[in-house]
Amino acid sequence: MSMKPFLALAVLALVSSIAVSEPLLPEIVVTAQLRTVKLLEDSGSTSVLTEDNIRQQAAQHLQDLLNLAPNVNYSGGTSRARYFQLRGIGERSQFQEPLNPSVGLLLDGVDFSGIGAIGTMFDIQQVEILRGPQGTLHGANALAGLINIRSNRPSQQPQKRVDLGLADYASWHLGVLGSGPLSETLGYRLALQQYRSDGFTDNEFLGRDDTQERDERTLRGRLSWEISGRHHLDMTLTQVDIDNGYDAFSLDNVRSTLSDEPGRDKQQSAAAAATLVSSYRNLDTELLLTYADTEVDYNYDEDWTFAGFHPYGYSSRDRYQRQRDSYSVQLRLLSNERSRLFNDALEWLFGFYSLVNEEDLKRSYTYLGQDFLSRYDTSTLALFGQIDLQLNNHLDLVAGLRTERRKTEYSDNNRVGFDPEQDLWGGKLALEYSFSDVSMFYGSISRGYRANGVNAEILASSNATDDSAIQNQLRAVREYDEEALINYELGLKGQFDQRRLGARLALFYMDREDQQVKGSFLIRQADGGTSFTDYTDNAARGNHYGMELELNWLPLEPLSLWLNLGLLQTEYENYVNADGIDLSGRDQPHAPRYQFAAGGRYQFGSGLYLQAGLEGKDGFYFSDRHDAGADSYELLNAALGYRVESWELTLWGRNLTDQDYYVRGFGSFGNDPRKDYATEPYYQYGDPRLIGVSASYKF
Repeated sequence: MSMKPFLALAVLALVSSIAVSEPLLPEIVVTAQLRTVKLLEDSGSTSVLTEDNIRQQAAQHLQDLLNLAPNVNYSGGTSRARYFQLRGIGERSQFQEPLNPSVGLLLDGVDFSGIGAIGTMFDIQQVEILRGPQGTLHGANALAGLINIRSNRPSQQPQKRVDLGLADYASWHLGVLGSGPLSETLGYRLALQQYRSDGFTDNEFLGRDDTQERDERTLRGRLSWEISGRHHLDMTLTQVDIDNGYDAFSLDNVRSTLSDEPGRDKQQSAAAAATLVSSYRNLDTELLLTYADTEVDYNYDEDWTFAGFHPYGYSSRDRYQRQRDSYSVQLRLLSNERSRLFNDALEWLFGFYSLVNEEDLKRSYTYLGQDFLSRYDTSTLALFGQIDLQLNNHLDLVAGLRTERRKTEYSDNNRVGFDPEQDLWGGKLALEYSFSDVSMFYGSISRGYRANGVNAEILASSNATDDSAIQNQLRAVREYDEEALINYELGLKGQFDQRRLGARLALFYMDREDQQVKGSFLIRQADGGTSFTDYTDNAARGNHYGMELELNWLPLEPLSLWLNLGLLQTEYENYVNADGIDLSGRDQPHAPRYQFAAGGRYQFGSGLYLQAGLEGKDGFYFSDRHDAGADSYELLNAALGYRVESWELTLWGRNLTDQDYYVRGFGSFGNDPRKDYATEPYYQYGDPRLIGVSASYKF
């Protein structure tokens, strides 16, 4: 697809000049940074998806929004997106091996990195996407960046709302919320939603159309307590119950399946967080305590068919049950107006962070003989600090540093165990030049990191074969090293054209050293089937470079336009995969070379509006093991709404042209006896055309 129309819109927006008397673009605040900062004053490439974006997209889950942000991708292989990629970096799946996430995910301050099904969107205030390593901010789980989800705070005035929606495929949602003051010093917010859909798969063998169903319940509660003039306490409770079907793959690569035991993809998470903010004479403090309990049950019909379809009686099922408990403590000490240094030119911040994750896995597989059991615990202790120094009226220096002690303990019933400890560090150095109250240039260098580890499944398999060549291959990937990433970035952001045009531009180059890559050994079984042994390895180097551009333009009072564009180039340097193929110079997986979202909204008056948008991305590889990949695609979305006083009614559609596109794929194994198990690619489809109506009533 030609990019000329979108580039033309960008050029037109940048050179236009329309006289207006007052600013019209809203101010947006980023809460994920060490200090709350305005989006236009944040020296980094950050996208903020607001509550309006969520409602206009009729988004039920984070995956419904991510195409709006440049250089952001996600992978399927599950019922909901659980794994994310920023600038072409991020995990794509998890099976038996432990996972060290490289994209952080926070929900109201609670770490859910690697278990992104938690990202339901009911009563969410905004989603912040911080691209590039967050070595100072979040440490080892944010090599590629951070996704921060914030729910709405208690309102100052009493508020109640009911949301109802109906859509294709027997989809519906019902949500209720209440908010307001309980006393002069205490406010509350309580939100509950149920979402259901039959999904988009027909199971021909069982005669069902709901084996890929979505059954998702969200409960959020918040309290805000003004203890005194110097102390404020925020408390949040979250309970998300995902009980979805998983029946996504077909031997014929269509939306109908033949499985006799459709899978399930469940996640039950309960989380609590408390934030105490205190102000003293010469110091402000922020204390954050979090706890989360998560159970994940991911299982599927591995042969994709029914008993008797495969020869030799081959029929299999695979199930992964994980239990993860997470605890964290974070204390920040911040300068205030009385403790700034050098005539108020220097602001400072220091902090302490501790995170403990305890994860148990039980894998039940038809041909495993006995259940596989493992325990994976990680503990992190970190110290961090940041200074913001005003060099003159226009130029600021920002410097941050984080040092982290990470300890890992792993054991399983294959008598494999390891307990490495490692010291890690990251940081950021940035110069910010403000040439007006609402515009700035910046240049930055930042370092991120990802911890080392051991491939437990490889260790357990080292004696499973007498083939010396295979044994040598297995020995070579028993362990993998820490990865480091240095990001060089230049940016421009601001409001122009008398504040009718908002523009944010970032140019970046990321250099990855000892890059961690996902691989697998293909094992052909005697009955004709195949299985994989996954592992993590290190490539010598990799690099990612490109651009992110976000434009918001108000050319006329009733008309708003937007364009978000990401360009990305990635490649390996000196990397030979497990099949002996030299991948040097090849694009990395899940790294489309371009990605865009463009559209507009027109207010007709009297509460009536029309919105339309087009989002798309280039094709990309699914893995470095094979050449299967997604084709380029474009999705057309639209909404016609009416908002008046307490009512809002919206007719909406996503993927209106019913474009087929893929969100996950495998390309190096055979699973079809009708084709003598010939190797061929298999794909999981993204959502088809979906049309619905949503209504909201406030009282």
